Formats: sequence, C-alpha cells, structure tokens
Amino acid sequence: MERFRRAASGRTGMVVALAFVLLVIVVAAVLKGVGATQLLSLFIRGVLLGGTLALGAIGVTLVFSVLKMANFAHGDTMTLGAYLGLVVVTLLPKGAPLAPFSFGYEFIVALLVVIPAVGLITFGLDQLAFRPLRARRSPAIMFAMAALGLAFGIRSLVYIFWGADFTFFYTGRARPAVELFAGIRVRPDQFFILGLAIVLIVGVYLLLERTKIGKAMRATADNSDLARLSGIDTKRVILWTWLIGGGLAAAGGMLYGLDVQLRPEMGWWLLLPLFASVILGSLGNAYGALAGAFVIGIVWQMSGAFINPVYSQGIAFLVMIIVLLVRPEGLFGGKK
Repeated sequence: MERFRRAASGRTGMVVALAFVLLVIVVAAVLKGVGATQLLSLFIRGVLLGGTLALGAIGVTLVFSVLKMANFAHGDTMTLGAYLGLVVVTLLPKGAPLAPFSFGYEFIVALLVVIPAVGLITFGLDQLAFRPLRARRSPAIMFAMAALGLAFGIRSLVYIFWGADFTFFYTGRARPAVELFAGIRVRPDQFFILGLAIVLIVGVYLLLERTKIGKAMRATADNSDLARLSGIDTKRVILWTWLIGGGLAAAGGMLYGLDVQLRPEMGWWLLLPLFASVILGSLGNAYGALAGAFVIGIVWQMSGAFINPVYSQGIAFLVMIIVLLVRPEGLFGGKK
C-alpha cells in the first residue's frame, strides 16, 4: 500500500491521474451527447486559454519566488496592460489588417510599447507600496493587503478613464475563423495568441537559464540573504523580476482582450485561475506554473461540455484540490 501511495504521489503518477481526469471528462461529455468534434474544439480552446494563463501565472510565481509575496494585483495588472494597449491602438492611424489576422500593425506596436511600460509601472508600484514593507520586515498579511489595495486602485482607475462597459481593440471589425479539419474552426488571431505566448515563455526560459541576471534571480529565489552576501545586487534582481512579471502580465492582458473583449473586471476574474495554476504547478516554480496553466485551461474549457460553462471553472479548481491532496508540493515541487 505504501509503495502504491509513493508511486501515485510521484510525477508519473500525477500524469496518469491527470490523464484519468481527462478521460472522465470525455466520458461525461459523451454521455451528455457531445460529439468528438466539439470535444476536440474545446480541447484546442483550452490549450489557447492555457497559453494566456501561463503568461500571467509565470509572472505570479516569479514574484512569489523572489520576493516571497502573493501579488493579488497581478490580474488587474493584466487589465491595465490591455487598456494601455487600447490607448496605443486608438492613437495610432488605423492600418489594414495583417492578413490573415484581424488586427493591424498598431496592435504589434502597442505590444512593443506596453510590455516594457507596464513592467516599469509595476516596479514603480513596488517601490511605492512594497519596498517600505520589506524594509520593516512586515508579515505576509501586510503584503497581501497592500497588493489587494493596489488591485482595487488599478481597477478604479480603469473605471474612471474607460468606464464600466466592455470594449474591443477593433470595434466592428470581422474576425473570421478558418477550418482546421473535421469541422473544427479556429480564428487566426488565436494561433497568433498561442504562438506569441510560446515565444515569450521560451524567452523567459532562456533568460532564467542562460543569462547572468537569470542565475541571480534563481539564486535570490533560493536564499535572498545568501545571495546578498555573495555579492548579488538584489535591487537589480527585484527590478528585473517586476519587469518580467509586469511585462508578461501586460502581454497576457492584451492577448486575452484580443481573443475575447476588454472589461475592467477581466483581470480580477482571471486571478483565481492564475493562482490555481501556480499552486497546481508548485509555488515558486516557473515551469510548474506553465504546466499548471495548461492543465487548468484545458479542464476549464472541456468541462463546459457537460455542465453549465459558468461552473466549469469550479471543475478546474476541483482537479487542483485532488492533485494537492495526493501531492501537496504540486506537480513540479520537490519534497523538503
């Protein structure tokens, strides 16, 4: 029995368990009368959603690993990035769509402007709200309350400047879908979203693994006091942490807004799935956050085949709870 428990709590056992959960979802959908085409379409939609969630989740876990704080303002940072992107798109002269996509050059320019801008903004907010708390060695609850305050503040500013109604980057512009196979239709914009998400994730991987600042970030995440005594400039590490985390949040917000729509609450609604992805993958592990985001995205979308989509997010959280009951350290966590 003990051998079975150890095997089930290992990574291979977790992969088998997740595959079993996916099988249960498929069986439940088939019993509900859902066809294979719709199921595969929902799976693809889950992968696309997972790519967007991964951008936000990696930022959350980087901030947690380096600064040891849960940044509850991260979802609203995604909202801020989306709306700042809307400002850039609105100010630039409208160009023709970049076929086969629905957006023009101005959206690409907005991404290039907003990603570093939001990174700098989040660093500025850190210096304003979190650095004094770090200097006083405040308890974790104080960081959480400060982050919640920033989240409410950012959302209030969005309400003030853009109103409470939803909007789009390109109002009234057609967003045609193309057929892949077997009647499955996907919009070219969604391929762009997933492709850009993969490029950004690979870029973060290379930065963390191959650069000096990446190694410094990993050393600081392991032991900040030892890193400081070793001569690592932890202030520079904090700057890069916010630049990367805030930049990924901005990209995720803009891509999510392009795929769906822009709403002041969009980031707040994504906050729980983001943290679920991070916890499922293992707190403080960027690669775990990536895996957790795709698991949450796929389960979230596919469970909508047999229950009301309003409640499908709950199924994703249920999967997270089941995984943590078997493997409390998460998918990529190591036992202490």
